[in-house]
Amino acid sequence: MGLHLVIGNKNYSSWSMRPWIGMRATGIAFDETVISLNAPDFKPRLGKLSGTGKVPVLIDGGVHVWESLAILEYVAEKFPKAGLWPADAAVRAHARAISHEMHAGFVPLRRHLPMNVWRPVQKRYLTPEAAANVKRIDAMWSDCAARHGGPFLFGKFCAADAMYAPVVSRLHTYAVKVSAPSRAYMDAMMGLPAWAEWTKAALSEPWVLAEDEVDWPTVARVP
Repeated sequence: MGLHLVIGNKNYSSWSMRPWIGMRATGIAFDETVISLNAPDFKPRLGKLSGTGKVPVLIDGGVHVWESLAILEYVAEKFPKAGLWPADAAVRAHARAISHEMHAGFVPLRRHLPMNVWRPVQKRYLTPEAAANVKRIDAMWSDCAARHGGPFLFGKFCAADAMYAPVVSRLHTYAVKVSAPSRAYMDAMMGLPAWAEWTKAALSEPWVLAEDEVDWPTVARVP
């Protein structure tokens, strides 16, 4: 049996997007199951698979791995030729540091700008806390571009890019202004075939989660 990734809605589930795009963009094969975050049986189904009862969870035979960064670490070890982490030890340490910073932080940004792939691009005001998060992320991305020359954070696509993919989606959806290097990075991410595949699937989903629709009760969707 091969790898099986269980994820939430592609329109809303930022945690699910990370390992999915990390694996897809680096050519790691897997099957997937999508369970809507508001499904009545969500908790019972996920409780049997994940220690947290949440998505995503990767199933590899008898091995179950949950948490997006842990999944990326697992597949990076299992498929070293995929290049999910930079080869240079110092660069790899930097990539891991910013990946953990993403995993553990930026809560105001996450709450104020929920991931919503099908929402038309439209500016939303930023709270001071969310604006501070954007400033830090913009500085981080710009620093990586200066050090490694792009188009991705560490030159070629890696796990760090997968960790920041939902932030790219958020900043694009809510028309958040960033520096030119950061905008170029966002364009490179959104130009990935894996990004197009995820987006196409997200736009076709039927589920609506009111808590992630900032225009509620209006549900604004791109055509």
